[in-house]
Amino acid sequence: MTVVSPRKASKFFRAKMDFTTGPMELDGMIKRGERIRIVDVREPEDYVAGHIPGAINLPKERWATFAGLSREDVNIVYCYSEVCHLAAEAARDFALNDYSVMELEGGFEEWQKHDLPVE
Repeated sequence: MTVVSPRKASKFFRAKMDFTTGPMELDGMIKRGERIRIVDVREPEDYVAGHIPGAINLPKERWATFAGLSREDVNIVYCYSEVCHLAAEAARDFALNDYSVMELEGGFEEWQKHDLPVE
């Protein structure tokens, strides 16, 4: 086993906390009325079947439009599950275009596992 530098670990986990959030934390942000924009990057039919309350749908083929994103608020991006990388890819693209972003860890699947509200 490789011994990991505590300094490197600290830097990694600080960055992880800066750019990711969990379902319970996001639910709290929604309830507190924080300035966030929730962005669902799944396919439209999956969004229609159920999504996080207040989320906008911006599937991959529409990312370049930046439709519905906010430069004043934090854009919290999610996709299907922990193993789906669409949200990370979208967050990278949005950040490269000067949008503040975070990724919801676990995606919509994790949101549902916590019995949180769905529209």
